[in-house]
Amino acid sequence: MGTHVIEAGFPVNSDAEFEAVRDIAEASHTTVCGLARVVEGDVEAALDSGVDLVHVFVSTSDVQIEDSMHSTREDVLDRAVASVERVKEAGVECMFSPMDATRTSEGFLMDVVSATSDAGADWINIPDTVGVATPTRFAALTRKVVEAAGDARVDVHTHDDFGLAAANALAGYEAGAAQAQVSINGIGERAGNAAYEEVVMALESLYDVDTGIDTTMITEASRTIEEKSGVPVPGNKPVVGANAFSHESGIHAAGVIESPDTFEPGVMTPEMVGAERELVLGKHTGQHSVRERLEEAGYDPTDDEVREVTRRVKDFGAEAQRVTMDELEKFAREVGVEQHEEEVRA
Repeated sequence: MGTHVIEAGFPVNSDAEFEAVRDIAEASHTTVCGLARVVEGDVEAALDSGVDLVHVFVSTSDVQIEDSMHSTREDVLDRAVASVERVKEAGVECMFSPMDATRTSEGFLMDVVSATSDAGADWINIPDTVGVATPTRFAALTRKVVEAAGDARVDVHTHDDFGLAAANALAGYEAGAAQAQVSINGIGERAGNAAYEEVVMALESLYDVDTGIDTTMITEASRTIEEKSGVPVPGNKPVVGANAFSHESGIHAAGVIESPDTFEPGVMTPEMVGAERELVLGKHTGQHSVRERLEEAGYDPTDDEVREVTRRVKDFGAEAQRVTMDELEKFAREVGVEQHEEEVRA
């Protein structure tokens, strides 16, 4: 699809994960990244796995330093610099993350960013680890990190605890970040991460950015991840949900039949993401949709017949929600709608 970086896993986590990261690094055409805490064993495992990029991270917020790491700011800073230096000494690209950046004291955060940048980090990541950022505040923080990062490029990592992950990722781009960490279907800790499909399509369609991603594969990728992960995609999920390009309301469906731009974004079509538009039958369905579906099925209804079939669709839809094509054809037969001659002969 043209994805720029694949963060394949945490090599030190287990033998199986080490082997998976190594195999992905060997097989992939794109940059493959491995995770590592600011611990010598983690860094060496990541380097040994053969990844192109090592992403080292350490908590920088006081609550995580004190209650999770049982450490100090001084120790965190020293270990962060030492880990970045080790990765660069090995000749590998390095990303550094001050974990929980959005709850970190701004002065200490800038000290860590400057020190790791001076140590040679190629990327500084800004993680909104517990999803408490808002777009305005996250943009302001990103601008400050961009300024403090020197020659390092800035990357953002946002969580969806308040439903703002994609918005915060886009705010990061607007403020000077060059990259965002995303996941297909938004899968991630707790409420998840910024969704690959949402961020990519917003950049492509709303910002007119050529991301280099083959967006026509987005729906296929989403379905594959849904199947392999066992995590279902909600019907109302933006871009890839079953309802993303579905229309039931009579007003909406009639407009879309005339011109899809009437009740779709226009700048994002189902074809762009490898999906299909669907006119859904239910209690809000209008006569335009019923006629369209009947004609597609080979029927030749009169205006009166369309009205009667539509009434039955609405009544049935009020009880059973969606009306299948089998139900629609049953209604057509009950009303006496004739089929085209070629359909009858077949």
